Amino acid sequence: MRADRLKTLAALVLAGWLILPFLPLAIWSVAHGWRFPDLLPRDYSTKAWAYALSDTAGVLESFALTTFIALTTTLLAALIGVPAGRALGLYRFKGKALVTLLLLAPAILPGIAVVFGLHGIFLRLGLTGTTTGVILAHLIPVLPYMTLVMAAVFSRFDPDFEAQARSLGASPIQTFRNVTLPAILPGLLTGALFAFLVSWSQYLLTLAIGGGRVQTLPLLLFSFSNSGRNDVTGAIALLYILPGLLILIVTARQITGRGAALAGALRP
Repeated sequence: MRADRLKTLAALVLAGWLILPFLPLAIWSVAHGWRFPDLLPRDYSTKAWAYALSDTAGVLESFALTTFIALTTTLLAALIGVPAGRALGLYRFKGKALVTLLLLAPAILPGIAVVFGLHGIFLRLGLTGTTTGVILAHLIPVLPYMTLVMAAVFSRFDPDFEAQARSLGASPIQTFRNVTLPAILPGLLTGALFAFLVSWSQYLLTLAIGGGRVQTLPLLLFSFSNSGRNDVTGAIALLYILPGLLILIVTARQITGRGAALAGALRP
């Protein structure tokens, strides 16, 4: 009982520590002026939320565009990262260490150097200032997460399950749907979560490749924070963190499920 209480207390402390930074944002979003040395605002108002959710602010359009870019980037990263992770996790081949190093390069190299290099290439390809260019640019930092997560998943995957399914007459598509996918699903959801959040939070890449024409939520948030509108900034910031929290809540059970890989692979 004491151990359970300690675990519960630790979970509550951790949750409180994670939620604490969001409290000032929530207060700012409904504050009608919050001046030092007041501990709490003297007046409250929902004008910031009304403005943030109005058509004139452009927040909803940026929210939809950012969601579309992040989801498309995640889908493309999965289509590339799953087979690449399978190759890295299951097989040994010459140059494997070099391939892994190249995958890690975007995370190792300074971000500003990567941005300037990509901008020169995309400018020659005519992709700057376009949503397509921003999506392709987001793949650079996103792919390493997806591929390396899937490589770790496939390193513990037994391909004999697939061989047994094929020997029983299953087609490649049926084998993937009924055997491979349930086995790798927790890892795939983890990689997709990382991919979505990395793409969702991109500021410098979006600014450089989008050229200010592709107005995502991070760009809009930075713009309002520089203008001194702390109330609107707080409202936008809460909207900004909402998708990540929702996705984490929805996928938490699949990601943390024990024995999901083996149970999925053995499921008839």
